[in-house]
Amino acid sequence: MSNNTILQRLEGLDARFEEIGTLITDPAVIADQQRYVKLTKEYKHLETLLATSQRYRKLLTDVAEARELLDSESDEDLRAMAREEIDAGTAQIPKIEEEIKLLLIPEDPEDSKNAVLEIRGGTGGDEAALFAGDLARMYTRYCESRGWTVQMSSCSEGASGGFKEVIFSVTGENVYGTLKYESGVHRVQRVPVTETQGRVHTSAASVAVLPEAEAFDVHINEGEIKWDTFRSSGAGGQNVNKVNSGVRLRYQWTNPATGEQQEILIECTETRDQPKNKERALARLRTFIYDHEHQKYVDDIASRRRTLVSTGDRSAKIRTYNYPQGRITDHRIGYTIYNLPAFMDGDIQDCIDHLIVAENAEKLKEAEI
Repeated sequence: MSNNTILQRLEGLDARFEEIGTLITDPAVIADQQRYVKLTKEYKHLETLLATSQRYRKLLTDVAEARELLDSESDEDLRAMAREEIDAGTAQIPKIEEEIKLLLIPEDPEDSKNAVLEIRGGTGGDEAALFAGDLARMYTRYCESRGWTVQMSSCSEGASGGFKEVIFSVTGENVYGTLKYESGVHRVQRVPVTETQGRVHTSAASVAVLPEAEAFDVHINEGEIKWDTFRSSGAGGQNVNKVNSGVRLRYQWTNPATGEQQEILIECTETRDQPKNKERALARLRTFIYDHEHQKYVDDIASRRRTLVSTGDRSAKIRTYNYPQGRITDHRIGYTIYNLPAFMDGDIQDCIDHLIVAENAEKLKEAEI
């Protein structure tokens, strides 16, 4: 894309930025939470884009002025300064153009949302549950390193440890946009603790990362929800087995894909506070319905970008963890490293960065920017 084409794409953004700035102070817009949140996100995105475009315009102006000085000036010291400025500016222009190109690509509206992280042991029996537990620890460590809040919503422990299934809610900045690359089947190759002859086994666990639905994303008739309460079990404490703090939610929902009615059952014993458990059960209900009602959106994205690293296909094998070799391989982008212990301790950012770069390259190619 030439300089002129980039500048053409930036035209009109100042006016839109000012328009949104006025709209988000309008009481009528503020009262419409869905519209207000959407406009606020667009405002922040335009703010970043316009700040970057200002740097770009200044850089072009500085280089142009330095070229004029070089053509008109006879003083060698001034000419040398002009050459330095031209060289420095010319080196920076492609980088800032790349920033603008990426900012011009429409953002996925889901990216800024919190996420629900589901990990399930797959083929491999007890070893698969142990590996699911290792993945749960890995993601917990990673999220904590990002300053995100991780809360376990529910879990089913494996017979020898780990988890048959575990569900976390993760809150923070741009959580779904970062963790979405982790959806898929994760394969492990190692000698299980139950193996007596030292043979390497292959097991798997599936990871699903869903954008957490906000209250206004889906419509739920709360009057039709049936609530049950029950006593939580736990390691101890004065109110364990004495107070009905656990909640069970039942809701009749019509699946938009099939037209069939089904009962959704959700239990939450996350806290010893019944109102908080109800609030979290409702959040999980919203996320469940949101995920199913937006499956067409996910399918459309996947069909348009068949090689996209964040395809959303939860059945695709995306990564192998080979313990004998200390190797991790991400099959989507051919990424291989040999620091498995650190990776399993939550040091996964480099892999995610490579996935983001690969996705951005595809987006630029698709948008022909």
